[in-house]
Amino acid sequence: MALSQRLEFRQTQSLVMTPQLMQAIKLLQLSNLDLAAFVEDELEKNPLLDRASDNGEPPVAGETAADGSESANDFSQSGGDDAGGESSDFVEAGSASAFEPGTEEWMHRDLGSRSDIEQTLDTGMENVFPEEPAEAAARAAQDSAPASYTEWGGGASSDEGYNLEAFVAAETSLADHLAEQLAVAVTTPSQRLIGQYLIDLVDDAGYLPPDLGDAAERLGASSAEVEAVVHVLQTFDPPGICARNLSECLAIQLRERDRYDPAMQALVEHLDLLAKRDVASLRKICGVDDEDLVDMIGEIRHLDPKPGLKFGSSRVQTIVPDVFVRPGPDGGWLVELNSDTLPKVLVNQSYYSELSKTIRKDGDKSYFSDCLQNATWLVRALDQRARTILKVATEIVRQQDGFFTHGVKHLRPLNLKAVADAIQMHESTVSRVTANKYMATNRGTFELKYFFTASIASADGGEAHSAEAVRHQIRQLIDSEDPSAILSDDTIVDRLREAGIDIARRTVAKYREAMRIPSSVQRRRDKQNMLGTQSAAASRSRDTAPA
Repeated sequence: MALSQRLEFRQTQSLVMTPQLMQAIKLLQLSNLDLAAFVEDELEKNPLLDRASDNGEPPVAGETAADGSESANDFSQSGGDDAGGESSDFVEAGSASAFEPGTEEWMHRDLGSRSDIEQTLDTGMENVFPEEPAEAAARAAQDSAPASYTEWGGGASSDEGYNLEAFVAAETSLADHLAEQLAVAVTTPSQRLIGQYLIDLVDDAGYLPPDLGDAAERLGASSAEVEAVVHVLQTFDPPGICARNLSECLAIQLRERDRYDPAMQALVEHLDLLAKRDVASLRKICGVDDEDLVDMIGEIRHLDPKPGLKFGSSRVQTIVPDVFVRPGPDGGWLVELNSDTLPKVLVNQSYYSELSKTIRKDGDKSYFSDCLQNATWLVRALDQRARTILKVATEIVRQQDGFFTHGVKHLRPLNLKAVADAIQMHESTVSRVTANKYMATNRGTFELKYFFTASIASADGGEAHSAEAVRHQIRQLIDSEDPSAILSDDTIVDRLREAGIDIARRTVAKYREAMRIPSSVQRRRDKQNMLGTQSAAASRSRDTAPA
């Protein structure tokens, strides 16, 4: 086999992922909040990026000088125009010519110490320069120690550094709330150490771990000492805090209300039967009749199973839609972008032109050239992102026209490939565009991914049905069922097949569990208990009615 060297030309196609292309792809899947944070970061780093004005007009070139000289000149000119004679009077009063030569000499003379002055005048200073009562009180208050925190500078002040945000109350966390009560309730250092360690173990819902054996071992304390501190913590506010399970949490709250009698204790200890709606077993265990059991269950429902969520809960962020869909005058739909969510940035070309005339170093020229290139790319990438979102949203509205007109029942099955083929884009691009984007419609605000649902075959061979539309029909059937004739999953399958939907029983069960709808057995118990409660309330009202 002979070895030889030769040159060959080959033509291949490959996708080169430049850093700018990778960042442009990343911009597509950012939400409006993340995009605003990204643009703010770019505005801080790039001196050639400017924020567009609210009226959509670009900022005037040279409006604000980099060194602030122009702003200072404007201020002095406006000050001279506004102040008029006051400004000149101030300058004259502050000049050296305003003082008489005779009156100026004593300011530069060294008069000596207080004792020298008193010896020269042959009397005390208080006799020569007596203080007014207001001045004496002010001097005494100045010499005395501050009486409050605000006098140390922690509160209000009249200087320029006054900060109104200092008065905003910080959100109190659950750990801080418990630590404040621990400092008052416990005085022993060892118990305070154990209590602080247990407070750190409390979760967001306000529960301690079920097993505290590791805590006792780490602290080098006995289980009895740890248990004693736990009982102290369970007396803190809010009621039910520092419990180790749900039964203990409810028991603490019932003791706080003085309602923890033997019957209620039996009910709390058998919460599993209450979850199963096994009223007959609960009535037998508690030893009460139906009326008392209904009242006890009502008290349990008014308790807080997660008392710790009152503190340090995360704030709910309001969804800001990226796209608006409104009915058009011709019966169609108008799709437009939410301009409030689109960052408005401009490239300051005039500033770059001025810099290019004065910069001489190669390193500085390279830096500002890169800044200009990055700024230009960012503006184009933001524009392309907005156009892509609008194009995808418009195609979704066209595909799901029945949903906007008639509701969820007419939602069609849709996948990413159908939209990508219609707008001639890749499926991955459509997937990134629909991530973390929301559409405000006449039927509510939905995520763009909501309109992409799986298809379920039709029983008569017609058009397929959307999975979301099928779930909506299942919920409607269950909500409208008769309490005396609860629909089982098999019955729901038969009803759907009569409506032309070919679906399996396991699919109905899966959809029902995803919507957190209990089974037919539990629904029958719930509705029977509800009817029994209503009849008992009606009988009590008849008994208490005047004859």
